[in-house]
This record gives sequence, structure tokens and C-alpha cells, in this order.
Amino acid sequence: MGTVFSLDVRGGEPGAVRAALEEAAAGLRRVDEVFSTYREDTQISRLARGELDVGQCDPEVAEVLELAAEAERTSEGWFSTRYRGELDPTGIVKGWATERAARRLLAAGASGVSVNGGGDVQLLGSPGTGRPWRVGVSDPLRPGGLAAVVSAAGARELAVATSGTAERGDHIVDPRTGRSAVTDLVAVTVVAPSLTWADCWATAAFAMGSREGLSWLEALPDTEALLITAGDEVRCTAHLARWLG
Repeated sequence: MGTVFSLDVRGGEPGAVRAALEEAAAGLRRVDEVFSTYREDTQISRLARGELDVGQCDPEVAEVLELAAEAERTSEGWFSTRYRGELDPTGIVKGWATERAARRLLAAGASGVSVNGGGDVQLLGSPGTGRPWRVGVSDPLRPGGLAAVVSAAGARELAVATSGTAERGDHIVDPRTGRSAVTDLVAVTVVAPSLTWADCWATAAFAMGSREGLSWLEALPDTEALLITAGDEVRCTAHLARWLG
């Protein structure tokens, strides 16, 4: 997927956890083999060219495309599986794959799991008694600095996903025009239970811009967000503060 994954696992029977780690790593490699749009031989590339239909692909392809369709409906088209006219579910695959790896590890008996996929994080359980997982949110306007720290205190599962221009430049497209999104934002960080959705919502809200994006995020259940504009203005959903610390 062109990025780095890190897995932090606490507790559980060592043999079972080690086997689950190997399965999770193999699962992430398999996702790249199936969904990469940079390789011509993957199922998603062949599907885009019309060489396969969904029924001939691994079941995960149909699962991801169904989730993406739900994200498109929820965002009223601001999230899309089309990139410059071509099928490209990249906007949902990384979050989905990261969350799936984390849940696989928890199911193996771990008491705490943190899986970081390219800066987007799925947190499950806790790292220790009385200790919450904490995630630093990079400041897009001050390299090396933090815009906030998210604490998972009080939550058994929490995800943190950021979309913006700091790391990859203007890579987010306005689905209505097929061109780079014209937005006053430089970053949107979404906090929600599921990384699959947090990643989608951050992307969609970034394309919307700060005013429409904030209003839309406020209406989503169990979702909070931090939005930073190019003018260094910080906007937050009403209850984001409960996750800061």
C-alpha cells in the first residue's frame, strides 16, 4: 500500500499472539496484492479494466466495494471509489485493512492492540491497567509539532484518521470535478470507533471544506473531528474535547 504499518500488541498468550501477528502481516500483504492500483496484475486493476467481474474476485473485493458504496451514500457523493474516472477504492482500503488486522489480534486474546497504518490508527483494549492508548496528531503547519493528543480513555475501541496535504500534497480529488479538491483546509482528523469509517469521513470532509465539512461531521453519530485551515484556524466538533488529553 506504499506505506508503513506498525503493530503494538499487549497481553495474551504469547504463542497465539505471535501466530496472529504473522496472520495479520500476511493479511496486509494480501490486501496489497489484491487492491493495489499501482500494479497491473492485481484484482482491482483487472476489475477496472473489465477483465474480471466482482464475482470472480476474492470475497474481500465485494466487501470493500459495498462499504465504499455506503460511504458514498452517507457523504452524499463526497467520498467516491472513482479517481480521475477510474475505479480506485484506495480511500477506504487502508483504513479497512488496518482495522481488520487490529481486530484479528484482539480475537487472538490480546488485551490491547494499536495498529498504525501510515499514520491512521485503530486502538482496541488498553496498553495496561489504568493506562489509555494515546495518539499524537501532527500539526500540518508546523513540521515536527503536534496539533493535539487523542486519548482513548474510557473507550474499548477508538480510531484516529487524518486526511490532508502535509504528507502527500494535493492528492484528494473533488468527485464532482475529477480535479484536486479546492478547499480551505490543510488537515482533517476524525475520531470514531472504526478506522474504516474514520478514514472515509476525514477524506470526504476535507474535500467539502471547513464550513460544510464541520457541519456534516457534527451530524454523524459517534464521530468527532479537528479541522485545520490554511490560515491556521482550528475548528472542532462539539464534543471533541472528551477525547483530548
